[in-house]
Amino acid sequence: MQYKMLVLDMDDTLLNDDHKISELNKKVLIEAQAKGVYVVLASGRPTSAMTAYAKELELDLNDSFLISFNGAIISTVKDDLILFEQKLTIEQIHELYDYSVKMKTHIITYLDNEIISETDSEYIEIEKEITGLPHRKVSSFKDAVNRPAVKCILLEEPSYLKKVEQDLKIAMPHLSIAMSKPFFLEAAQNGIDKAASLKLLAAKLNIHQSEIIAVGNAGNDLTMIEYAGLGVWVDNVTPELRDRANLIVASNNNDGVAEVVQRYILN
Repeated sequence: MQYKMLVLDMDDTLLNDDHKISELNKKVLIEAQAKGVYVVLASGRPTSAMTAYAKELELDLNDSFLISFNGAIISTVKDDLILFEQKLTIEQIHELYDYSVKMKTHIITYLDNEIISETDSEYIEIEKEITGLPHRKVSSFKDAVNRPAVKCILLEEPSYLKKVEQDLKIAMPHLSIAMSKPFFLEAAQNGIDKAASLKLLAAKLNIHQSEIIAVGNAGNDLTMIEYAGLGVWVDNVTPELRDRANLIVASNNNDGVAEVVQRYILN
């Protein structure tokens, strides 16, 4: 099979635990693009927290794309042109806020490239570190969030948040719910996930799903792993998902992405 697109989750997949792209991963991804393969980053991150990594990999020079906010936005790397965007309504965001209060979790969303919340949390601090975005703590979440936004994240201790995930899927079946980290439970508009946006992008580029490799590590990657012709987990995948892909490669700290590229694109 000659693969035409490689879709990569970022945190805990492409990036090592220091949030960096290894030299080997960078080298082989640039080589893959030289062979005409699209390299696409697909992340729960805001678009602005993906761009520097994309340019480090020369995705702008190769006219590639970003799938950000877990699929809520598709954009070009070169000129940040938005090709697709789907937001939560104000009513849905406020419904999620009320739910988070009831369930005693923290909740954040994003407006004007800021993280918005009413509370402080060690998990919000992690999101600040990952994204590089400023955190605006507000006295009233509902008053501050007065227009649509692409997603919300509920944040809490992992074992408790796993129970919240199951409850939220039942309470709000009209939303897309997925875990991106053990302490991040993400909510987006109905039908929004990485696979849905990947399908749109592939159709635009006339690439069949059998010609796509997707690599990830967590619950919010599952849809694209199952959609792609070759779905791959890195070894640090969430344990209960290990049997839901075609292949498992080395971990994010041991160049698992490079292993995929070398075996299936550069061989």
